[in-house]
Amino acid sequence: MKLTVVGGGSTYTPELVDGIAGRRTSLAVDEIVLVDPDEQRLAVVGAFAQRLLAHAGHPARVRTTADLEEGVADASAVLLQLRVGGQAARAQDETFPLVCDCVGQETTGAGGLAKALRTVPVVLDIAERVRRIAGDDTWIVNFTNPVGIVTRALLQEGHRAVGLCNVAITFQRWTSALLDVDPAAVRLEHVGLNHLSWERGVFVDGVDRLPELLERHGDALAEHIGLPADLMRRLGMVPSYYLKYFYDHDDVVRKQKTEPPRAEVVANVEKELLGIYRDVDVVTKPEQLSQRGGAYYSEAAVQLVHALTGGSGAEQHVVNVRNNGTLPFLPDDAVIEAPAVVTPQGARALPVEPVGPAISGLISHVTAYEHLALDAAVRGGRDRVADALLAHPLVGQHAVAEKLADELVSRNRDFLPWATGRGA
Repeated sequence: MKLTVVGGGSTYTPELVDGIAGRRTSLAVDEIVLVDPDEQRLAVVGAFAQRLLAHAGHPARVRTTADLEEGVADASAVLLQLRVGGQAARAQDETFPLVCDCVGQETTGAGGLAKALRTVPVVLDIAERVRRIAGDDTWIVNFTNPVGIVTRALLQEGHRAVGLCNVAITFQRWTSALLDVDPAAVRLEHVGLNHLSWERGVFVDGVDRLPELLERHGDALAEHIGLPADLMRRLGMVPSYYLKYFYDHDDVVRKQKTEPPRAEVVANVEKELLGIYRDVDVVTKPEQLSQRGGAYYSEAAVQLVHALTGGSGAEQHVVNVRNNGTLPFLPDDAVIEAPAVVTPQGARALPVEPVGPAISGLISHVTAYEHLALDAAVRGGRDRVADALLAHPLVGQHAVAEKLADELVSRNRDFLPWATGRGA
């Protein structure tokens, strides 16, 4: 099997390769191609990835290229992990909304919209080239944020795509440790959208252990999620840690105004990691990689690719997939994040218990924003940007949306052809 990683120069990539090295018997990868326009960085990451595999005794060969067409030819699956504009653009996303006392975050709110506007056209171009070179049957696994919007863009254009996030598998691994059980024994009742999800059940051998988690480990949950234990007990659910941007918005903004943006922290970690990767004596995943983010990304990605390319029959994974009636209050073409049955024919969301008004309203609200965000990303236009911001629950005021739209377009002009007269 040939596996291609677009954005392969990312410091994430060794995490993925380490996961492949650990699943030699179940994922028969014999070639990993890393594609990235940054050839110097790509050479460093590629060489380290090869050392990881060799040290693990895995026979796969790593190739690197800046040529997308060469990289995706004959690929069984293509993983997308892009960051258009790099950490510098991310730093802008995390800071410019603060001028309006709005959360600065790279995947939601005004910052998330900026990332979507930069990213969707690039991803759609890549996907079309993958389809032309590798064929209609090649799976695209999207790890690029904002995952929900980008995956919806891919599906809307008829690509064979599934979106992936590490929130669910991180929670599964963490709670299995609290419960002292094998992670594979934990099944989550995970519902919502990407970065807007809740755990409504944590089942072990058919028994829901969530009440026990809330009662016995409330303080640990609160620290992990960043929200009060009493709130989670009242909801009877555990929100993802991204819900703090909604449930504790003003306090988060106050903290963000006094702390360096996450992008600066990550940029420093990346610099350190690249230095480590250059050391030819390093042949195992460094501890510093855990500071980069994306915990358990490798496990989630490898398991999903395995299921999509053969696997061992129908497997269950939490993925981003078309709604198709799963949440009846959303349009069928909305992309939700939920447990799904995954086979080589695709991913199909499993039925879920009815979702109550405590969260259905917010899910609907953000889904409407995502529809407008995708429209702005595909068709462009400053007013479409303002309309999407006005629809976002973290913005929601006309004057604020207008100011943020102007700020967003101004700061991202080099990435938006329509803003500079280079496109429609």
